[in-house]
This record gives sequence, structure tokens and C-alpha cells, in this order.
Amino acid sequence: MRAPSGPDRAGAGADAPTSRPGRPPLTERRKEATRLEIAHEAVRLFAEHGVQRTSGEDIARAVGISTRTLWRYFPTKEQCVRPLLTRGLDRMARRLVELPPGRPLADVARRDRGAAHDEAYEPGQLQALRSLIRLTRNEPSIMAVWLQVHYRAEDVLAEVIATRLGLPADSLDVRVRATMVNSALRVAMEDWALSEAPDGEPGTPDQHDALGRAMGIVCAGLDC
Repeated sequence: MRAPSGPDRAGAGADAPTSRPGRPPLTERRKEATRLEIAHEAVRLFAEHGVQRTSGEDIARAVGISTRTLWRYFPTKEQCVRPLLTRGLDRMARRLVELPPGRPLADVARRDRGAAHDEAYEPGQLQALRSLIRLTRNEPSIMAVWLQVHYRAEDVLAEVIATRLGLPADSLDVRVRATMVNSALRVAMEDWALSEAPDGEPGTPDQHDALGRAMGIVCAGLDC
């Protein structure tokens, strides 16, 4: 989960002047598109064959890139799935930062009914995300990536909560609240992913409801 201060500007080069204000340069957008394509193919192959029986070479071949190029994007085959996991969390972080001080944190999941994830994922990406989260149930290495992504998200959540409460971000009160909110987001997405839903309809209201209910539960009494 990246801090919501703005996109990575690395590799802007000559493409930067053609980019719209507030958007990543074209080179970075192409890189992000490649990362997502790699993540899609990695999830598909992991779901079909398992993580152990899928190699980096298999993923690279499915994407149509060299294995050397794949390793420039990701250090391990398991890390190839990270873009699908961080995309929604990055969007949620931006929503939290934009939320007016007087509004409860739970409103971030309710105000535009799932917008935090709907605007981050296209329908096909949501289906891949659902498959990916389901893989965490029986693939320990994918569960490790999922937990790592959420662990790193706590720093962003702590900054948001610290600002709202007027407390240091490293204080116990803030860290406990950040951990609880983070866990609520993780469990909500797991509940959505593991629930039964019609094929081809990954963005059902269950996903939105899960986020809203989880945030409401955890924020009740937290004064955040």
C-alpha cells in the first residue's frame, strides 16, 4: 500500500510533458498496466496449477515478456500478485485522507457505496482479486503476501487516525486503532471473496456491504 501522497514519478522521462496534471506519466502508466497484467496471469496460473507448480518462466510466457523482464518488476513469483492487493488499499487510503474530520471513518466505505474498490478495479480485475484472496486459504505463500500488504497499510492508517485524534502516530492509542481498522478491511474483503456469488458478477453488493459493516463494527466506540 503506497502512501496517498501521489504516484511514483520514476521513469517519467520524455513522456512527462504529455501527461495530464495529477496523473502518472505515460511511462509509469504503462508499467502499472504491465504489473497488473502480470498479476492477472499469476493469479490464473496459481489457481489452475498451484503456486509450487507455477514458475516465473510460466508467468512471463503467459504475459509475453522475458523472464528477465519479469524479475525486474517483481523479486519473486509470489510477489507478482501484489498489484491486485494494493490497488484497492491505495484507493481506500486516499478516501480516508479525503474524508472530512467530522465524519466517522466508517463513512469511507459507505458514502459512495463501495467506490473505494469499484473505482480501483475493473470487473475482470475484481474477479481476479476474488480468486486471489481465495488462494490465501490454501497457499501459505500467498497468504504471506496478503498479510504483508496489510501490515504495511497500518502506517498510512495510523497517520490518518493520528491527525483526526491529535495524537502522535506512534502512540499506543493510535496504533491499536489502526490495527483494528486494518483488520476490519482485511476480514471484510476475505468475507466477500469467500462468499458465494454468481460467476461474472464479482462486484455484487455483498462486497460493498461487507466493507461498510466491518468499518461500522470496528469504529463503534473507537472515537475515530
